[in-house]
Amino acid sequence: MTALGDIPVTDVSTTTVRAACAHDCPDTCAMLVTVEDGRATGVRGDPEHPFTRGGLCVKVNDYQDKVYSPDRLLYPMRRSGPKGSGEFTRISWDDALDEIAGRFRESIDRHGPETVMPVSYLGTQGILNGLNVGDPFFNALGATITERTYCDSGACTAYTMTIGATAGVDPESLVHSRYILIWACNMVSTNLHLWPFVAEAQRRGAKVVVIDPMRHATAKRADWHIPIRPGTDGALALAMMHVIITEGLTDEAYVRDHTVGFDELAERVQLYTPEWAEGETGVPAGDIRTLAREYATSQPSMIRIGVAIERHAGGGQTVRSIACLPALVGAWRQVGGGLLQLPLWAFPVNWGALMHPELATPGTRVVNQFELGRALTGDMQLDPPITALMVYNSNPLVVCPDQDRLRAGLEREDLFTVVSDHFLTDTARYADVVLPATTQLEQADLMFSWGHLYVALNTPAIAPLGEAVSNTELFRRLAARMGLTDPVFRRTDEEMLAEAFDWSAPAMEGITLDSLRETGWARLNLPGPDVYAPHAEGGFPTPSGRTEFRSSVAEAAGNFMVPLFRQGYDGAQPGGRVDPLPHYVPPREDDGTGYRLSLISPKSHAFVNSSAGDRPRQLRVQGEQTVVVHPRDAEARGITDGQRVRVHNDRGSFTARAQVSADIAPGVVLSPMGTWLKNAEGGSTVNAVNPVVFADLGNAPTFSDSRVEVDAV
Repeated sequence: MTALGDIPVTDVSTTTVRAACAHDCPDTCAMLVTVEDGRATGVRGDPEHPFTRGGLCVKVNDYQDKVYSPDRLLYPMRRSGPKGSGEFTRISWDDALDEIAGRFRESIDRHGPETVMPVSYLGTQGILNGLNVGDPFFNALGATITERTYCDSGACTAYTMTIGATAGVDPESLVHSRYILIWACNMVSTNLHLWPFVAEAQRRGAKVVVIDPMRHATAKRADWHIPIRPGTDGALALAMMHVIITEGLTDEAYVRDHTVGFDELAERVQLYTPEWAEGETGVPAGDIRTLAREYATSQPSMIRIGVAIERHAGGGQTVRSIACLPALVGAWRQVGGGLLQLPLWAFPVNWGALMHPELATPGTRVVNQFELGRALTGDMQLDPPITALMVYNSNPLVVCPDQDRLRAGLEREDLFTVVSDHFLTDTARYADVVLPATTQLEQADLMFSWGHLYVALNTPAIAPLGEAVSNTELFRRLAARMGLTDPVFRRTDEEMLAEAFDWSAPAMEGITLDSLRETGWARLNLPGPDVYAPHAEGGFPTPSGRTEFRSSVAEAAGNFMVPLFRQGYDGAQPGGRVDPLPHYVPPREDDGTGYRLSLISPKSHAFVNSSAGDRPRQLRVQGEQTVVVHPRDAEARGITDGQRVRVHNDRGSFTARAQVSADIAPGVVLSPMGTWLKNAEGGSTVNAVNPVVFADLGNAPTFSDSRVEVDAV
């Protein structure tokens, strides 16, 4: 089919359609899709896009093979065998919708609307079809509110407490940085298109430092790798501030004019000496002093934090501490100086029009998805119990912790489960009804980015295969079947595109849907990356307009989550007092657990969470499930490279192939997340051992605060 915005090429039967990658990735690549006689035959990165620069990563550069995979779900299906068997029979859409609506009504009539629970995340990141696509439906239904705090929830809480909802440093400005600190981020695997800007800065003389327990691909390209014990990053940041303040390395004028709470911060960090931090982090005190001095005196200095920074007991306070550093040394004064977390704060997304929180019933209960296993097995003693579950944009059996308990919950015969997806995922195998979802090449969407400052319009390149429908269409159909009459449920995709942004915002000046149909993408109306220094003169979006070393938001609000992560709902926030000054929270799990190894489970190189975890090419690249063990720890346990091992604790276990390597810090083991259960020996993966405990802020996960033991099989 010929789509609006196509770029003609020489052969009249061939078109090139502008699209955008939908994966939960900061790069949000602009794509060009080649279509021949209505069939997509290839995808490539747009060479004109300043961030994509013509390249796509291993996760998506064969996306057309995913679209036409013989394993695609193309028709609604009803379970015809035991739960978990993967046995299904094709049914019509009418039958599927009637069954879903009937079972939902039956559950609601018996238990009340909170008996229904949605489970979703960012299987697609589009503004229309992504995180919030089902929120209006479930809010209107009165279903249990679901918290989706897999990624950056705690960091967002801490970040906004300190410097407000600012986009921070333009990623393209990193070429001007003189000192780049990459903290808890394997950029080459998970933020690939940012690396060329770092490499260019390095070529110009910048020093690149990586802080991570693993000497991964990014660390190997850095000038200095600092291995650190998992969960102790906050101790390092506080000790850096100790050195900077006690040695007089602060930018006194910037601190005076653009911060609040310096005197109290200076007093607080006197506790956190480099010698103390060495005992916590394993980083030598001398290295801590060198790092602090170099960071403070090599301006403009830049910090890039990854999503893993929050994944331990003190993750929130860690981000609070790190967010204080740039103002302390005046890094914000210059282009390429400051902090990069999520540039998405720059996009004027009309979140209210997407979530419609006003449709929710005040007082509705909230359940975090990390607790899904406990919720489904009765351990939370929910009243009413969850008897109807709808899963879309997610594969919780792979991405949620407490894997064994979650599997047991999904096996309940009295639980009615619906899953919408591209493939029969591990979770979908336990569904009663499975629905076929469109891929990015078959649906319209609008994309912001959490890794750069470009908006993109995804134009459908081909007609939907089989009977697959977009998430927007799915919820239009469900709302009609459930008798929901609010006009929000009758919006077309075109109307939703028109509502997705505040198009009158200054950042959108000169950008319209029509212009995006022509160009495919556009940079937000902000100063260019060679001149953009957003806080050279302060102007932070905090109550004081300054970096708040002492946070007024922490004092006033206590612990909270950004409503975006909970269907727009602001009720039932965790609350509780939060110390307004940064402080250290040690890892929750230690030697007292009886398990001597710290486990980290970062993103896989070839998968995006669980997406592509069953695709042949990505499986070949990623390989089988592995665990990286330091030679010292391997020798103590009689483990050799390539040997099958069992990783276990009181929560569960999984089997993996050992990779014995000095690249991992002693006392730490690493097993990437994303392997599907059906591809894992023994049917379990790393989330079988990860904890269901929240970090200190924003109900963030504690995937990097997990103790295990590893035994040879």
